Amino acid sequence: MKRTRGFTLIELAIVLVLITILIGGLAVPLSAQIQARRIAETRTDMRAIHDALIGYAMSHTFAHPSGVTRHFLPCPDDGSVSPGVEAIRNPVSGRCPSTRGTLPWRTLGVKGQDAWGNRYTYAVTMEFANDMSGFVSTPTPSQGDRDIFPDAGCALPTVAENVPAVVVSHGPNGRGAQNVSGGTPLAAANVPADERHNLIEPSAIAPCNNSSFVSRTPTETFDDLLIWVSPNELFS
Repeated sequence: MKRTRGFTLIELAIVLVLITILIGGLAVPLSAQIQARRIAETRTDMRAIHDALIGYAMSHTFAHPSGVTRHFLPCPDDGSVSPGVEAIRNPVSGRCPSTRGTLPWRTLGVKGQDAWGNRYTYAVTMEFANDMSGFVSTPTPSQGDRDIFPDAGCALPTVAENVPAVVVSHGPNGRGAQNVSGGTPLAAANVPADERHNLIEPSAIAPCNNSSFVSRTPTETFDDLLIWVSPNELFS
């Protein structure tokens, strides 16, 4: 009678080790592909946000007594109305309650979070968001007050300067971001210096100020994604 020989425990162990090695080798490229897809998805969504901000400015105007028709940008969402809705301007001055908060995504009709489930930070120059109901003396500001640097030292030439509005995705690590699932964002003091400038409540490091942002090539300590609206886009 012929006997059928099975696998020994040693052979099975070797097979399991080989399978583990193969799976481990595939896992790293797969995770990198997923991350690259999420970055591309977020960049696409941010381009839509940029276009929505321009569209908002085109459709929201106020006629100044001087005869100038003023276009204006939305206020940040500061949580005072409802999630994703811009804060209500002061009925006397026409100014937003704050110039920095989360993106008013419901108001703009865009996605409210990036591919990692975090809210976008949105900052706007006050004069560009004023609906002029307070009849400000200067109806058309010449420039914004947001400067974007390549690092937290703010010593190198700016990436962009005097921009009216900035939108930030806090990237894969989401340090300091508000997650849609809840949770408390990291305090600014616990966020690396370059990313600290991009938070809703930044902690500026001299010679930078609280109107400064950082945008540069991603590294292990910096993975934020930024877009901004230039004054030339609004003036055109």
